[in-house]
Amino acid sequence: MSIDGVESPRPPSFIRDLIEADNASGRFGGKVQTRFPPEPNGYLHIGHAKSICINFGLAKEFGGKCNLRFDDTNPTKEGVEYVNSIMEDVRWLGFEWDALFYASDYFEQLYQWAVALIKEGKAYVCDLSPEQVRSTRGTPTEPGQPSPDRDRSVEENLDLFARMRAGEFPDGSRTLRSKIDMASPNFNMRDPVMYRILHSEHHRTGDAWCIFPMYDFAHGQSDSIEGITHSLCTLEFEDHRPLYDWYCDNLGIHHPQQIEFDRLNLTNAQLSKRKLLTLVQRGLVSGWDDPRLPTLSGMRRRGYTAEGIRNFCGMIGVSKTNGIIEYNLLEHAVRDDLNKHALRVMAVLDPLKVVIDNYPAGQTEQMEAVNNPEDASAGTRPVAFSQVLYIERDDFREDPPKQYYRLSPGREVRLRYGYFITCTSVVKNEQGEVIEVHCTYDPATRGGNSPDGRKVKSTIHWVSAAHAIDAEVRLYDHLFQPGVEPKEDEDFTVALNPASLTRVTAKVEPSVAGAAPLASYQFERVGYFCADRDSTPDKPVFNRTVQLKDTWAKTEKSHQQKKP
Repeated sequence: MSIDGVESPRPPSFIRDLIEADNASGRFGGKVQTRFPPEPNGYLHIGHAKSICINFGLAKEFGGKCNLRFDDTNPTKEGVEYVNSIMEDVRWLGFEWDALFYASDYFEQLYQWAVALIKEGKAYVCDLSPEQVRSTRGTPTEPGQPSPDRDRSVEENLDLFARMRAGEFPDGSRTLRSKIDMASPNFNMRDPVMYRILHSEHHRTGDAWCIFPMYDFAHGQSDSIEGITHSLCTLEFEDHRPLYDWYCDNLGIHHPQQIEFDRLNLTNAQLSKRKLLTLVQRGLVSGWDDPRLPTLSGMRRRGYTAEGIRNFCGMIGVSKTNGIIEYNLLEHAVRDDLNKHALRVMAVLDPLKVVIDNYPAGQTEQMEAVNNPEDASAGTRPVAFSQVLYIERDDFREDPPKQYYRLSPGREVRLRYGYFITCTSVVKNEQGEVIEVHCTYDPATRGGNSPDGRKVKSTIHWVSAAHAIDAEVRLYDHLFQPGVEPKEDEDFTVALNPASLTRVTAKVEPSVAGAAPLASYQFERVGYFCADRDSTPDKPVFNRTVQLKDTWAKTEKSHQQKKP
């Protein structure tokens, strides 16, 4: 298997322990074969990233292999668009599969296995409607009611199943069910449906099939065909494991070991593919790659890095108990990675004009700015300095509160890479708002240091008005309002955050003009941003990836301080 240069997160210990025990006992001949098996009915999200890292990471650690398999057994919801997006996302995360498969590759073999179960009296054709099947399942304390068709003869079942395949019956009129135990305490064992009739075009097989296997009948057998040794899935499939085992045992085929782990749940993030699809179809977001979505394509467009996501998956680990992970831990991992690689630039999101009265009009100087203090090899860049600048409006207060050390009347501050300046006066509009600040500068402080050793308490960033370019900057917040829980009968979209996207026109260094899509930058003192695919040479567009403030680091430090 090739995972070029990628350091995968260390796999969870309880799964590693199980694999090591299997290897020690000689089970599976010491071989490790995993798979990542998404259904192509939507775009991958951050929860899938955890599964990808675990499956590919374990295979790499044990010198094994990992397949990508599409569980494409529901033609009404699946499509080529999703297949292509999934392959793109897996590769973007830094992984390459050893083999590519589709459950639809195995439709004929699955059909023949179903026929074999019918011949052994372990499967039957049922005429109950889906509603009737559900109503006869029973309750946790009462057994289910057997289907009137449960004791059909083998010959009749074989005939009806062949006619189902031939397309003689309408959708939903018949199913093929396993004959197991209607009194089982596990509902999945109460004669589960194996096949249903769906006259629908399949993205790969076209109209060759009008009956399709259910997930439980296709998944374990697909694992078996591919020689999977350890079938890793999330905890909601734990109750399905007896059925997984039943099919493998009764068909007498290679029997992988299913192992369940906790699924990823994030605060303030919607990870239901059904709800994500609703948001896309109703136009409540711009598409599957909307930067507010937890999809991998959305996170990529927002500027999240593959390494940051892999590191996050390694940080959270895996357990046998579902929990909720704080979203700011994901931001912390992304911020930590971007800090190492993102080039620094200066950008002003809410511009306020500053005029340096004693600076020569028409003069321009080139200041030397550091591209990345974490990476000396990133070098430096020239930044134009002139008489008229823009600073952030929040960096000036006419009447400053206590402990406000930025620019205010009579106060001296340092301009990053520039000079010390002192505010002398302001210009206001008819509404009394400050629209222009006048200052003087000290020529002896070029580069931001005073020869007489005097200190200033604040350093602020700026851009030259004559050289800055306009850029659209998109400021993202959580798509859903924290703490807002829709009632059971309410549309979940009532919890959408109306302030999840704010657009501003910023003044930025000209060095970012023509930035390639997804190029990442730290706008100094503001946050991390990346160039959006909507950017043009004449109109750059940047998405805010994550703010500089690291709430997770603060939370973690506070927890450490409270420890005895």
